Amino acid sequence: MWQQPYTPIGDSLPLSALFAAIPIFTLLLLLGVLRKPAWMASLAGLAAAAIVAAGVYGMPLGLLAGTVTYGAAFGLFPIGWVVFSAILLYRVTLESGKFEVLKESIGHLTDDPRLQALLIAFAFGAFIEGAAGFGTPVAVAAAMLTGLGFEPFRAAAICLLANTAPVAFGSIAIPITTLAVTTGLPLDRLSAGVGRICAPISLFVPAYLILVMSGWKGLRGVLPAVAMCGVAFAGTQFLVSNYVGPQLTDILSSMAAMGALLIVVWRRGGPPRKHTGREILLAWAPYLLLVAFVLLWAKPLQSELAKTNILINWPGLHNAIQRVPPVVAKAAPYGAVYNFTWLSASGTACLIAAILASMVAGLSLAQFGTVLRHTARQLALAELTLAAVLGLAFLMNYSGATGTLGLAFAATGAMFPFFSAMLGWLGVFLTGSDTSANALFGTLQVVTADKLGMNPVLMAASNSAGGVMGKMISLTSIAVAAAATSMKHEDEARLFRFTLKHSIFLASMIGLLVMFYAYVMPGWAP
Repeated sequence: MWQQPYTPIGDSLPLSALFAAIPIFTLLLLLGVLRKPAWMASLAGLAAAAIVAAGVYGMPLGLLAGTVTYGAAFGLFPIGWVVFSAILLYRVTLESGKFEVLKESIGHLTDDPRLQALLIAFAFGAFIEGAAGFGTPVAVAAAMLTGLGFEPFRAAAICLLANTAPVAFGSIAIPITTLAVTTGLPLDRLSAGVGRICAPISLFVPAYLILVMSGWKGLRGVLPAVAMCGVAFAGTQFLVSNYVGPQLTDILSSMAAMGALLIVVWRRGGPPRKHTGREILLAWAPYLLLVAFVLLWAKPLQSELAKTNILINWPGLHNAIQRVPPVVAKAAPYGAVYNFTWLSASGTACLIAAILASMVAGLSLAQFGTVLRHTARQLALAELTLAAVLGLAFLMNYSGATGTLGLAFAATGAMFPFFSAMLGWLGVFLTGSDTSANALFGTLQVVTADKLGMNPVLMAASNSAGGVMGKMISLTSIAVAAAATSMKHEDEARLFRFTLKHSIFLASMIGLLVMFYAYVMPGWAP
């Protein structure tokens, strides 16, 4: 069994961390400076990670190959599967002409693009995040905004910024439940901790979104709607996460936000309606089907559907690597079990919704086949990006490079509460998933908190809360948003540069809030 080294360069943590970060520097250079498309940056980053894993960490080539294929498989399924199914659903509405009716129905509510962004990108997107997660909200909301006339880059940027507030409780709170399992901490206390960190930030996310989108003048024009949306979402998020539990936090918060926005929109009035109620209902049918199937898959049918999952101990990798302290509490084999959720995946729920939607919309089998082919062609490079970036993330995890970076953050002493959130941010940037970041760094957060005499629940919760701000810059999210909007490949690097500054700023706000709980008001922490 190969044992992970965490200080392979002269037994020095700072030097080892510099080498461990080479794949990240490669991504930043290609996307942020040289402005290369995401698929090219992800492949180069993967190559850099392979060189570091083999040359610096001494990872055997067989394990290296197994890790890359394991990560790539996870990138294609379930993540790539969700993206494909969500875009297929959108293209069904487009091909059938129903999207024009749907667009008019939203225009009937409001023709103000700022309110449309709040309704679709923030509120509806948060609902889909709470039910499905794994890229679905960005794919669905970005496609809808583009169809409403938003410029592709703008639609993608808005949806990436909006998909921050709900991420920690996404997919029926899988990130929180994963954090509880990996750390052994009580689920209710972790839920409360994440809620107390995220809710104050969520309060201002709608205003921040409109400020970025339209400036101060644009924000003043819709201030009542923004305020009601933020208060409704953040207030519900705090109450549900603290007093009910994590599973329904996003769903109830998003419904509260949608209700608040609809009240504001109704009071403002809208343009005359051009279509009958039946026509509007048929136009919305694909998304109503999506919501229905995603909710069915998430709760009532979850346990039954999970029985069809196929667990695969990844050949040549499962339990062939040993993780050791201080990254974990005690030495243990690093499992690599691929869960092929062919039926229980939320992408399958989206696919069934898309098939039924094509029937409702009156598409023939030939027309549906054409839509299927067009979707596959549209997403080819996006799927390649997902496979490459997850291969990169898994390779850094299994080689020990991510552990090195985590230990470097943990060595910050009194500043650890701030860098605890930044560690979660880094984890989601690398993996594209708050769930994965919690599984990756959750135990390290608790071990470090215990050594420093800090609140382990607060530090674990900050990992998940800080992680949400890394979502908008992860290459998986960039690829999903670009594919959903049919964005030009050269604009992907521009999108990364745009979201990077907002991501760093918001993650820093999370870090400062955790510092406040740790040192100023420790009694407010769970």
